[in-house]
Amino acid sequence: MSRSFGREKRLLTPRQFKAVFDSPSGKVPGRQFLVLARQNALEYPRLGLVIGKKSVKLSVERNRAKRQMRESFRHHQHDLAGWDIVIVARKGLGDLDNPELARQLGKAWNRLGRLKPSPEVAQQAAKLPHA
Repeated sequence: MSRSFGREKRLLTPRQFKAVFDSPSGKVPGRQFLVLARQNALEYPRLGLVIGKKSVKLSVERNRAKRQMRESFRHHQHDLAGWDIVIVARKGLGDLDNPELARQLGKAWNRLGRLKPSPEVAQQAAKLPHA
């Protein structure tokens, strides 16, 4: 599997985000962010980020956090195949330095990797329309 982060590995439409928010099959809560995931019946994971001004005030901090999240996802995507993932920022995310954010994301990816849904869930997800 390629370690790139191309367009096909991103959640792009509101409908794709809504599907994850409405029926997540996996949740990994953290102090600075929440990871929501839903089975996607694809051979690769897709990532969406929700980082609002309320949780991270400065745009430079929001952009830095997004870069770190995308890079961490890129390195761990082989363990996350078959998930649509949305990371929701919480207050305090901008205060984390890069190594600490990478460490917390690594722990979140490991927890999510252990939540692999059963094959029946994958079959049901395959029947759902994907945008």
